[in-house]
Amino acid sequence: MNVKKFAKKNVIFVVALIAAIVSCCFVPPNKNYLNYVEGRTIGCLFGTLAVIGALRNIRFFKSVARWIIAQTGNTRTAVITLVCITFIGSMLIANDMALITFLPLGFVVLSSTGKEKYMAFTFVMQNIAANLGGMLTPFGNPQNLFLYSYFNIPNAEFIKIMFPPFFLAVSLIMLCCWFNVKKEKMILPKKKIKLPPIRTTIYLLLFAFAIAIVFRIVPYLIGIVIIACCLWFLDKKALKKLDYPLLGTFLCFFIFSGNVSQMEPVHIFFEKILSHSVLLVSILSCQFISNVPTAILLSRFTGNYPDLLIGVNIGGVGTLVASLASLITFREYTHRYPHKTKSYLKTFFGYNFCFLFILTFFCLME
Repeated sequence: MNVKKFAKKNVIFVVALIAAIVSCCFVPPNKNYLNYVEGRTIGCLFGTLAVIGALRNIRFFKSVARWIIAQTGNTRTAVITLVCITFIGSMLIANDMALITFLPLGFVVLSSTGKEKYMAFTFVMQNIAANLGGMLTPFGNPQNLFLYSYFNIPNAEFIKIMFPPFFLAVSLIMLCCWFNVKKEKMILPKKKIKLPPIRTTIYLLLFAFAIAIVFRIVPYLIGIVIIACCLWFLDKKALKKLDYPLLGTFLCFFIFSGNVSQMEPVHIFFEKILSHSVLLVSILSCQFISNVPTAILLSRFTGNYPDLLIGVNIGGVGTLVASLASLITFREYTHRYPHKTKSYLKTFFGYNFCFLFILTFFCLME
């Protein structure tokens, strides 16, 4: 019964695990497996999730949510603020870290004011903002960083390539928020929150330390040990309740996508179809094996990095596996509202595929 309950609660992890195991049947374990797993990504996720959990335990996000409610005053402005924060965050600290940081904030703002009817929409918009907001900078998305280094793309050219779809994405997101969220008054929760000053200071310093790991200022292995040791003494609960199935999902997905990229029929297939359209092939590939593996795989077969760069960025919207950041959003929402999974997926796919079609058409016509 415990296994059944765990599987039901962690469907994405179970699916990723099965996919990884099946792929291992086609590509037996070998030395290439060591290159599949992005240890730094797992390390960054662990550190950020742990610190976010500790901040949540002292009700830090509820305090920040009160401030946002007081400053915005209405639902529409609050949702736009949350989406914009996520958008900017993805440009600075990468899309997955931005979602881990700001999705809990969105939940607290809406749940504490009785505006949960906008929760699924806000989460989906934050997810799209994170995936598309990071496209403008080389370090905004993992696939950007890889292609930026692999092709030695000049900074000015990088921004020139990505600015048109970036500007369109920003415009579409703002329009969606403006027309889908009514300007309803938000009332501050009566109960005031008093944060413990010492713990708050320490946790914020640890969060800054986690961001330093993301920016490669601190080696991720050293960073993980320091964060884990600090929280072991200050808040064991944050470590015990950390979303380990999410880390497992990323690990399984790395193995699956790595194995897929090693399959000879896959290589033959891509060699044939890339001659038709690098942009379309990269977008479609993202929908099945995610944008980071697509960037790594297709870079071996084409020198057309402008189309590949655009494709693996706008291809991050669409299916749940198009971007690993989308799995974070799905996990965060269904963890809080397990009975609303179907309605969330309906909202997610509706907006994601609309964005995907519009951005694809725009880039093809450009």
